[in-house]
Amino acid sequence: MAIQWYPGHMHKASKEMREILPQVDLIIEVLDARIPFSSQNPMLAEIRKDKPCIKLLNKYDLADVTITERWQQYFEQENHTKTLTMVAQQQEGIADLLTLCRKMVPAKAEAGRPINTMIMGIPNVGKSTLINSLAGRQIAKTGNEPAITKMQQRIRLEQGVVLHDTPGVLWPNLENPHGGYRLAVTGAIKETAIDNDDIALYAIEYLMQAYPEQLKQRFGLDTLTEYPLENMEAIGIKRGCLRSGGKVDLDRTAKIILTESRAGMLGRITWETPQMIEAEWQQVLIVREEKAAKKAERKKNRKNK
Repeated sequence: MAIQWYPGHMHKASKEMREILPQVDLIIEVLDARIPFSSQNPMLAEIRKDKPCIKLLNKYDLADVTITERWQQYFEQENHTKTLTMVAQQQEGIADLLTLCRKMVPAKAEAGRPINTMIMGIPNVGKSTLINSLAGRQIAKTGNEPAITKMQQRIRLEQGVVLHDTPGVLWPNLENPHGGYRLAVTGAIKETAIDNDDIALYAIEYLMQAYPEQLKQRFGLDTLTEYPLENMEAIGIKRGCLRSGGKVDLDRTAKIILTESRAGMLGRITWETPQMIEAEWQQVLIVREEKAAKKAERKKNRKNK
């Protein structure tokens, strides 16, 4: 699934991020704990370079605890990187975040000077909700619709921390097709850009392998077959999603599966592990090399004409 979703304000935001970065001491990157890698933006890694970074795994209450710990270990292998888990709607963890900001910029903290931070994150990871929790008041507009924040803001917090907000930015092209599916499963990509049936089938296939008992329990299935579509149809029958003639309405069924999954009704689920990502990125690199070779061959052929 090739998803390309890059509204104009996102292009403007990426340009503004580059301009403001020299004034920033620390980056806070908000990730979705259910898809910690796929909710990263590779463009942000390029912009950041060696700038200290806190990777904040939000929506922790929806994610698999054991796999979240593995992701924290994975990310903290990077230089100047620390991680925290968070549920943005709750005040727990706010003090820990501000304290960690000061620890990562000790010279300014000890001198009593403001610590300039920039908060980043793709749409719908809970960045605006987190900002409101940090500020202790409604500052950022929130909602389940991706890409709500469109303007940058500057917010003074406690403990001398100044927060520069940025719009949620998706990158122009998602090279790893699995990443596109996971973003869609968790709701980071607008539903107008995707096919619900396709996304729900992807979700079921993964759940069959990684969380079969949770899948069966939530939808009242005694057994699972080896075919995702058959399991999806069985869910549709259980939930009464039938058209005339007894045929399963796959679109209605897909919406139920995605809605309940996103709300955590299937239990705590993480949609990727570090090992899965390593394997998938090997495939991405192979595809990159193949595309580069074809491009070089076309260029060579044009010259020879």
